[in-house]
Amino acid sequence: MSGHATNHPATEMFVAHRNLLFTVAYEMLGSAADAEDVLQETWLRWVKVDVAQVSDQRAYLVRIATRQSLNRLRTMSRRKEAYVGPWLPEPMLTAPDVAEDVELAESVSMAMMLVLETLSPTERAVFVLREVFDVGYDEIAAAVDKSPAAVRQIAHRARRHVDARRPRQAVSAGETRAALESFRRVLETGNPQDLLDVLAPDVVLVSDGGGIKQAALRPITGAEKVARFMVGGLGKNKRPIIVAPTVVNGNPALLVHLDGEIDGIMAIRVENARGHRPLLRPQPGKTLPHRIRDPTHPAMNPACPLGCGLAGRKLTGRRRAG
Repeated sequence: MSGHATNHPATEMFVAHRNLLFTVAYEMLGSAADAEDVLQETWLRWVKVDVAQVSDQRAYLVRIATRQSLNRLRTMSRRKEAYVGPWLPEPMLTAPDVAEDVELAESVSMAMMLVLETLSPTERAVFVLREVFDVGYDEIAAAVDKSPAAVRQIAHRARRHVDARRPRQAVSAGETRAALESFRRVLETGNPQDLLDVLAPDVVLVSDGGGIKQAALRPITGAEKVARFMVGGLGKNKRPIIVAPTVVNGNPALLVHLDGEIDGIMAIRVENARGHRPLLRPQPGKTLPHRIRDPTHPAMNPACPLGCGLAGRKLTGRRRAG
């Protein structure tokens, strides 16, 4: 990598499309850490290519990233089999421009990322490339090693699968923020009534601590059970807690601090102005910077001048895919 200056044609092309490649990998994997690894693997393969012989360099890069993501998806499936409790997609703190792109914000929302988890690896790749980035069937076929006719069938099947499971009644960001404000008051005051006022009767709480932080090992269903779980957890905590609004995966969320350190995030799916599916991602403070990515952070990984490390990542949608 050190042999490629930033003005080298291969480097320039990679830099021009790295946000697209990261977003493709992240939507396929649901993990920013794994998406970063895919970006690195894509770069290592790209620098070995004679770019002058590549007619469509963007398509070639997407093909490499897609194939590397598919390989990693299969590895991740084995990891998830041994995972403790529910597995939630890795959240990303996102810049305001992501929320402004409605299609992108919906496609990377925690709710949609959970729906994508129910697809097979190939279905997920085809759906992301076609529905999120409007990639042509021939280009997708080359990336997933299928015929264009087969890709069309896979795309139809994946679209039908996702449509049957995606949130039906979208609410405004303001309504979501109002629901999250009730959660914030509960987390800071411990008053369960504030929570019951905003929870849907059939609410389902999903909590992912990765076997490290305290979390429910199974989803919790019902407003009273969810309220008891959350208030009970607060009662065991004796440390100062601060909850601040933020934007995660293009949508409103809460960032939880304990003793001045980031401890986790809370996202929520709202239907009919009531919280329907809160998602908790507790994380140990020392490891959180490797788990929640902030694309506005100024730091760069010195080992990768192309910005393949923890910071500098931005999500991009079809209108900015370039």
